[in-house]
Amino acid sequence: MKNGENYNPKSRRSFLKSVSAGIILVSVPSFLIACKEKAINFAIRLSGTNHILGHRLRTKNFPKISKTIEIPYLIIGGGIAGLSAGRQLKKKGIEDFLILELETEAGGNSRNRENKYSKYPLGAHYLPLPNIQDKELVRFLEESKIIVGHEDGFPVFDEEQLTFMPQERLFIKNTWQESLVPKFGVSKTSEEEFNRFFEIMSDFRNKKGEDGRFIFDIPLANISKDGHHDFLDKITMKEWLVQNKFLSEELYQYVNYCCRDDFGLGIEFVSAWAGIHYFAARKHNATKEKTENVLTWPEGNARLMNHLKEYSKDKIVTNHLVYEAGIKGENVIVNAYDDLKKETVAIVASKVIFATPQFINGYLLASRQTVTKEFHYAPWLLATLTVKDLDDNNSYPLCWDNVIYGAKGLGYIFNQHESLGQIQEKKVITYYYSFSTADLKKSRKELLTKPESYWKELIISDLKIPHPDIENNIEEIDIQRIGHGMISPVPGFLFGNFRAEASRTIEDKIFFAHSDLSGISIFEEAFHQGINAVNKMLNETALDK
Repeated sequence: MKNGENYNPKSRRSFLKSVSAGIILVSVPSFLIACKEKAINFAIRLSGTNHILGHRLRTKNFPKISKTIEIPYLIIGGGIAGLSAGRQLKKKGIEDFLILELETEAGGNSRNRENKYSKYPLGAHYLPLPNIQDKELVRFLEESKIIVGHEDGFPVFDEEQLTFMPQERLFIKNTWQESLVPKFGVSKTSEEEFNRFFEIMSDFRNKKGEDGRFIFDIPLANISKDGHHDFLDKITMKEWLVQNKFLSEELYQYVNYCCRDDFGLGIEFVSAWAGIHYFAARKHNATKEKTENVLTWPEGNARLMNHLKEYSKDKIVTNHLVYEAGIKGENVIVNAYDDLKKETVAIVASKVIFATPQFINGYLLASRQTVTKEFHYAPWLLATLTVKDLDDNNSYPLCWDNVIYGAKGLGYIFNQHESLGQIQEKKVITYYYSFSTADLKKSRKELLTKPESYWKELIISDLKIPHPDIENNIEEIDIQRIGHGMISPVPGFLFGNFRAEASRTIEDKIFFAHSDLSGISIFEEAFHQGINAVNKMLNETALDK
């Protein structure tokens, strides 16, 4: 199961993926082109974040201010952290606030689209069951009717929002198999290494520091502060595997997949502490059965985003690019460009939360220009395909998560899997592709020259492995390209000074909230970042309440 799997050697509910360096472009405006190669016609839409407007931060060639807005509280950025901050303000009884968002809609990487056959995600697409001690997240899931009750002290989840069976399958040696762990051709030595690896991860999952806190936990703000395991942040995950005498190629590829899944970068680039966190931070204690199930929806985490948005639905102002901010007297002055009206507005606020990634904050705040350069973001490519059919050898049924052993990408999700009507006129799947490289900035610039035909060939070549005839069945491909997809915790980042410095409040007027300040880009971190920023802003404890 994705994200922090609780390995069971008897059922072998784990998975191996062969991975390779991926490729991505920063986004461009949407348009349609017709692909007529081999006399096969289907539409390709290329889209992504509004980088063209965003890049104007470098030149700041905006018109003069035409109007001024005064507001007590302002949130910049309408992703999960910003929407969570809006929810917290509302729960504190505060109504007088605004959320400014660059895109045409809020949600960040948790947005979605919809065609006439299905909704589908433009990024994040699932939430593992929460740790039972995460009371604030449990409360939010109750508010959202995702948790529908309690039994014997455990939450009861709406079954229709949990992944249906069959959940996972793996295509290997020309056949599909149940679960994602290879069942054939794995040596005894490799199997023993998997058992040893997961025993170590289980120990880490339960380990606590001298202060009684877990060494690995979600959110990271709750982890032990005794520092005895900080050394794991100084080496890569690959170095940790070598030091612990793991030799299995299958294990290396499995852990490499897991790191790419959560961090975008593989074992050669992420810290060992982060790699272990993937397996040890989730306690699998939200149900009596200790299940490792996940919550998912056709639209992905847009379902969660929309629940958060309900608290701020009349407070969100889209198509606004903030390009300048600073403290003047008792207030914070924020200048923003309205891309619809083509005018500049000045917003005067008493306090402001920057729920924007640090690579943006570096352009807005002079004090953050140096430290934000130490934040590394992995790009992502998503491709949603509408197909007439997914012909394969029918060795195992289509699942929610479908992995292709030896493929370049990270597999694909069957978006209609959670639909109660299990017979679809057309199938809609979303393919995920991340890349791992030592120089992300250079890669992004180089990739601007890749033509759209390159993406089509990359996607189809992967999917042809289990579905040889897929090209003849494609009706549409919607490609979402994200240049700065997620924060990647390279060695020294999680326990260095960069996160703390970037999080530091400015004169009790400017506050910060984003998952990159946690160092791990998952829903829970962004959710708690928003809550804690509001609590700080209101001079309350930084702990959720």
